[in-house]
Amino acid sequence: MAMDAEARPMIKRFNLSWKGPLNPRLPMMLYVGKHKKSVINLITSGECSRFMVDHIGTQPAVLSTHLAIDTLSPDIIINPGTAGGFIKANASVGDVYLGHPQVCYHDRRINLPGFKEYGIGHYPTYQSDIIAEKMNLKTGVVTSGSSLDYTPHDLEIMSSYDGIVKDMEAASVAWVAQLYNIPFIAIKAITDLIDGNSPTEEEFLKNLRLASEMLCEKTFQLVDYLTTGE
Repeated sequence: MAMDAEARPMIKRFNLSWKGPLNPRLPMMLYVGKHKKSVINLITSGECSRFMVDHIGTQPAVLSTHLAIDTLSPDIIINPGTAGGFIKANASVGDVYLGHPQVCYHDRRINLPGFKEYGIGHYPTYQSDIIAEKMNLKTGVVTSGSSLDYTPHDLEIMSSYDGIVKDMEAASVAWVAQLYNIPFIAIKAITDLIDGNSPTEEEFLKNLRLASEMLCEKTFQLVDYLTTGE
């Protein structure tokens, strides 16, 4: 997870213990607990010592995921987080989505032969449609970029593959998971409506707590399902 504010409800819900940095030279933090017979490792990207804010975005997500795999050897990787949604896709603030059937990038524009699709990524997700049906969750393509806002060209790229959930980390986590051939699930709660009338940054801050709480509850249910199959 990128932000501490997103992670706090989940740390409490799973009764996780802080174990310190995942690597003593890097800011990523590790929290550990158990759910039934499964070990839960939650990693946050930590705080930037220069600017005193959370390490959000695609670059910290790559590093966090690589460290998690290299250090912890997980059986499955889940990327919970908050995201933007679209009114035109019937999204509302607080809705929770599972990424399906893929997660993509929308701001890696590489107009060279063979590189265009590489830039978008098209990383598949693990059985998210089946799980979403069992859990009564919405599904959609999660699309990632390095900015909180977007350009008209970003929207065109999102539309080209029906991207309806916009975040800043999922595709990067999915890329690393794919390299290691580890199953990946993205679960995202909506904080802001991209095609609404409110500025993204204002809506995000206003709804972060609500979305994080909804994200926590549905992620708990997801882990419970993965653990028990029920």
